[in-house]
Amino acid sequence: MSEIKLIEVPKWGLSMEEGTVTEWLVEEGASFSKGDLICEIETSKIANQLEAPFNGVLRRIVAKPGETLPVGAVLAVSAEAAVSDAEIEEFLAAIGADQAPTPAEAGGSPGGHPAPAQPTLKSSPPSPVAHESVPVTETTNASRQRPGSTIVPEALQGRTNGDVFATPHARRLADDLSIDLARVAGTGREGRISVADIHDTIRAAGGTVAPPVSPVRSGVPGRSFEDDSTVPATPVARRLAASLGINLHDCRATGSRGRVCESDVREAERRFRLQPEVGAAPEPAAEAEFETIPFTTMRKAIGQRLQQSKRNAPHFRLTTDLQIDDLLALRKEINATVPAVKLSVNDFIVKACAAALQKVPDINIQFDEATQSVLRYARADISVAVALPSGLITPIVRNADGKTLAEISGEVQSLVTKAKTGKLTADEFQGGTFTVSNLGMFDVRKFDAIINPPQGAILAVGAGQERPVVVDGQVVARTMLTVTLSCDHRVIDGALGAAFLRELRRFVESPALMLV
Repeated sequence: MSEIKLIEVPKWGLSMEEGTVTEWLVEEGASFSKGDLICEIETSKIANQLEAPFNGVLRRIVAKPGETLPVGAVLAVSAEAAVSDAEIEEFLAAIGADQAPTPAEAGGSPGGHPAPAQPTLKSSPPSPVAHESVPVTETTNASRQRPGSTIVPEALQGRTNGDVFATPHARRLADDLSIDLARVAGTGREGRISVADIHDTIRAAGGTVAPPVSPVRSGVPGRSFEDDSTVPATPVARRLAASLGINLHDCRATGSRGRVCESDVREAERRFRLQPEVGAAPEPAAEAEFETIPFTTMRKAIGQRLQQSKRNAPHFRLTTDLQIDDLLALRKEINATVPAVKLSVNDFIVKACAAALQKVPDINIQFDEATQSVLRYARADISVAVALPSGLITPIVRNADGKTLAEISGEVQSLVTKAKTGKLTADEFQGGTFTVSNLGMFDVRKFDAIINPPQGAILAVGAGQERPVVVDGQVVARTMLTVTLSCDHRVIDGALGAAFLRELRRFVESPALMLV
């Protein structure tokens, strides 16, 4: 038999615990090759596209757009055309895909590696009475005689004991009807018992099975209220129906493999649209007073981390003004004379912070709350705050103290581009020993920043402005830059923070020091 493989939620980074499926890039029934983009998944930090881990055919999409699943949960099923839909259903039921298994439960590993297609349970041998025609005893027990005249013969009644290989739906039905599954013969793969096997056994033993209940209709002709989550439909049709408030039970299925497609939903939309009465004046549409915007996964993570930082870390702040006229002159000269190099003021600030951290290493730290210990690092890994439409992310310039200004500039530009296109890898934004947050481009003169845990400090950088200052008794114009250092008082004291700002001023106001 052809192999059935799983595509699972990958683990992108050590801190990733779950992901939200935002879009499928491959339709059900389509073939794909290893490395093709399958779907887009949003985590608390990035939105990335999942690459196919093998060649295959996407037979079943399990995770719908908008669903949030833990790492290792089943996203989709891949199998060749020779594998029937019933076999795929049996396989999903066997691994309990509806309960979002861990990789160990699914038999695979994060990232979509193949899982074994053979369940381990076996069905018990059916009792000979399972298919004999026996007298039927009427009973008033509600669990044995369901509404709609489902009648279970006495020969099948009882409680299931031991390991019986059956689908979850079959087990629930057997419990509801008080049927001993040991007396039911399974016809599925490896003798697995399905709901259809239970119905067939009831009929063979002389009982009756209630016909399926028709969908509950609303007051509008043709409108249904029944749960339509099990109606076969394409992902596009399901999303469209949800947005229009149309029940999939009300749509004719004209798509491939009997699925409801987009055109079926559009037809239902035209069919149910109420026509205004002739001569009736249209009622003016009421304007919404507000718009409800749900939190994205990234926004939730930002809120939780910053709330934790603000609650746990006792912040104190130190503010100073830096004169940057010499820095601006050096920047102008380098940009004019060195080809392919365009330094920004922020590049100088990142380099100056890295150099100052080498002079004051007790600021170049992380605080481990679990062990109540300080981790002091030899190299300065500077996180640079980048604003995105969906929130804030802090890609890291690794070993910034050992890089030139040109190298820092190129790396920052690359990281910002990756951040804005959702292409950052976990290693490029997790960790860091110090953060620089610059709002100078928005003409903000001064602000306070919240520490990025587990780091111990963050520098808030404002806009450079010409201000009057006194030099040798004379009032002159100088370009001044206001910076504010936020520190975690559990691990950094005021004098230590002041020592860092003193070193930072030395490098910023004498920028040639950063070139040697």
